[in-house]
Amino acid sequence: MTTSRSQGRVVIAGGGIGGLVTALALHRAGVEVEVFEAVAEVKPLGVGINLQPHAVRVLHSLGLEAALSATAIQTAELVYLNKHGQHIWQEPRGRAAGYAVPQYSVHRGELQMILYRAALATLPAGAIHTGCVLERFDSSATGATAVFADRAHGNAEIVVEGDALIAADGIHSTVRKTFFPDEGPPRFSGRILWRATSEAPPFLTGRSMVWAGHDRQKFVCYPISEAMRLQGRSLVNWIAELQVPADAAPPRSDWNRRVDKSVFREPFANWHFGLIDVPALIDAAEAIYEFPMVDRDPLPRWTHGRVTLLGDAAHPMYPVGSNGASQAILDAEELAAQWIAQPDVDAALAAYESARRPATAAVVLANRQGGPDRVLQLAEERAPDGFERIENVIPREELEAIANRYKQTAGFDRETVNRKAGV
Repeated sequence: MTTSRSQGRVVIAGGGIGGLVTALALHRAGVEVEVFEAVAEVKPLGVGINLQPHAVRVLHSLGLEAALSATAIQTAELVYLNKHGQHIWQEPRGRAAGYAVPQYSVHRGELQMILYRAALATLPAGAIHTGCVLERFDSSATGATAVFADRAHGNAEIVVEGDALIAADGIHSTVRKTFFPDEGPPRFSGRILWRATSEAPPFLTGRSMVWAGHDRQKFVCYPISEAMRLQGRSLVNWIAELQVPADAAPPRSDWNRRVDKSVFREPFANWHFGLIDVPALIDAAEAIYEFPMVDRDPLPRWTHGRVTLLGDAAHPMYPVGSNGASQAILDAEELAAQWIAQPDVDAALAAYESARRPATAAVVLANRQGGPDRVLQLAEERAPDGFERIENVIPREELEAIANRYKQTAGFDRETVNRKAGV
């Protein structure tokens, strides 16, 4: 198999956010792509996520600005509260903070469908396959071969060849497990997340994110529906987080695991903060999903011959700092850019890994230390009974340094984003 810099063929295992953005970015670069997704039908599953400006810039460049603006909330601010509801830190976000592009808060399933519809409309007919599970793969000096089981046709094997195989097959990646068979299950943080959406009156700006609590008990909420905002209401995504006993076994990281609110509600029963009523949000949810807070250790390498990892298959991270999906999108952009820029496929994959593996490893490790949420734990440690003035507990310079350091680590400091956006 040969390839020119404006052509080539890439097989993508995984049709989630990372896989679909990769397909769109490579297609725009002139690459023939074929996507294989394990689920039989792509549906708008999950709850809310955030897209930071560095990732939004990429999505806008792919022609998705109108769809995102009509669907997602353009986040205006981030507010941190202690467990008593007192303000620790508040900062503008996205365009309100001077970025050339917004930060979006959006339902993960709605984002998935925006990407899926764009891929169906953009890629050649038949380029996206659902119900196809990766069974095995091989790599040679000239390309990669992947074998998928077609669940809709009695697990019939589909053999596909390409110049490269991109594994965007998630935290339980078949490809990653093949490369690192002794790695074991994801690394459990000792904390469980309960996630849901609830209809509620708007709070603060109607486009605000609120983080409350500390490392052992935390509540996060933010609106995710522009349509409901225009109606004067909010569809609020919320996450309740609790530390569990050290010997507790984590549930499988599966977005479809539903639980009853009684499992976790009691510790939040008195969290009435004025601007948000935590028990009311919990009670208003129709479906609550349990999810372990897990990640994996950074890998020594992603690329093996003509096969490489991307997104959660490469760098699953704690959902701290709102960066998981954003980092997968940045992977996709880098891979497409290097495919064009480098003289051959091997050089492109090497350059992609060289740029993204250290960068994402830094985010994984920063998230383990709390990322920007570190301010919550500092307030808890220094003033567990509350405070009169936060400046007497954590100087403003320290709060600013924590926020700015994380933005730089994750690559979404304003200067970097605006420079890449051409501003």
